[in-house]
Amino acid sequence: MFESLSDRLQGTFKKLKGQGKLTENNISDTLREVRRAFLEADVNYKVTREFIEQIKVRALGQEVLGSLTPELQIARIIGEELTQLMGDKAEKIQIASSGPTVVMLTGLQGAGKTTVAAKLALRFHKEGRKPLLVAADVYRPAAIKQLQVLGEQTGTPVFSMGTEVSPVDIAEAAVKEASAHGHNCVIIDTAGRLHIDDELMGELRQIKARVNPSEILLIVDAMTGQDAINVAENFNNDLDIDGVILTKMDGDARGGAALSIRHITQKPIKFIGVGEKIEASSLEEFHPERMSSRILGQGDFQTLLERAEDVFSEDQAKELERKLTENKGLDFNDFLTQLEQLKNMGPLDQLMDLMPFKNQLPVKNLTPDESHLQTAKAIIQSMTLEERQNPRLLDRSRKLRISKGSGTTVNQINMLVSQLQMMNRMLSQQTAMAMPQMGQKIGALPRLKQKASRKPRKRRRRK
Repeated sequence: MFESLSDRLQGTFKKLKGQGKLTENNISDTLREVRRAFLEADVNYKVTREFIEQIKVRALGQEVLGSLTPELQIARIIGEELTQLMGDKAEKIQIASSGPTVVMLTGLQGAGKTTVAAKLALRFHKEGRKPLLVAADVYRPAAIKQLQVLGEQTGTPVFSMGTEVSPVDIAEAAVKEASAHGHNCVIIDTAGRLHIDDELMGELRQIKARVNPSEILLIVDAMTGQDAINVAENFNNDLDIDGVILTKMDGDARGGAALSIRHITQKPIKFIGVGEKIEASSLEEFHPERMSSRILGQGDFQTLLERAEDVFSEDQAKELERKLTENKGLDFNDFLTQLEQLKNMGPLDQLMDLMPFKNQLPVKNLTPDESHLQTAKAIIQSMTLEERQNPRLLDRSRKLRISKGSGTTVNQINMLVSQLQMMNRMLSQQTAMAMPQMGQKIGALPRLKQKASRKPRKRRRRK
């Protein structure tokens, strides 16, 4: 996601290193590279032009801040403008004040509406709500069956009236069914259609008029690039949508749609789809400031913490907090715990994208591969308790014993030890940035502030 844009921007910032201050010349050179990066990322031309103009005005009007080098200063400005471009803040689905919340999904064929419907149902379950899926796609073969299968996977009932009934009547009957049986969320899966098909678009307008949905969400395939922007603009003009869900974001290394749609339609991106699996983590809430951080190569520590919070117990989180607060390194017991929980946090390559300063990590030693996890687990489980707690004990003879017990090589053990050391170095560098956010999650912040407020004792001079 955003890989090509992120690489280009970080390369541009590096060119500013060593320069004493921002000047008209180096700002001009930098903006030229940013413009190229945006256009290569398939960002709308009009959006790119306005974005560059805004950066230019701010950069030329800035005094060099005392502690910021030129590359950090321009990165800060670009980061703030990226956040504004994508909507400034996250916007959630509006919950109805009375009656069921009705979410109507629309979009082109193949955009992933049915899959998104199931993922949304999972999110509503997680929030303690009781959703009902509605099969209003009566045109695509097996569409109803697909939704029923996904309903079984997510534990969500599916309302269907077959293929002979009008989708407008199905939607209206579904809302009545939800009210009668205590479902407080209704997700209507409509048929895919072209925005130029006036008859089918008229059908959507009728559904909107009949059930008065709380939210009309447009599902857009991010990989369609500029076409995604045109689709969003046309659907918005016709239906006055409430937001957009971008699917297949993990398959689009450019990300132009995410940077353009909000600006063109003035409607928020509410979620992004990052996988085909039906799981809560594969439909992320869209946070502009976090996405901006990812694009600039600074990772997304907040999302990483939220995923960890879902799978780690409170005791595990407090133990990790204690070690980070006291600046103690992680041992192989911690490493093993994390390996066992990683599967529940989503695909490994997605987790890598959330890591701060991912581009500075030796990725070749962190290849996201299931077999690597199994190998690491076998090695750690072949260690004694003392060796797990203190990796410094691992001399040549111990490694030979472990390699025989785990069916691995000494070289693989050395690589695992290196990975643990690298993780500890990275955590040491990032603790100052991450702890305030982690503290808000697990109650560490007050203690951190208390420690920080203590004045150092003056040493007594010896007579």
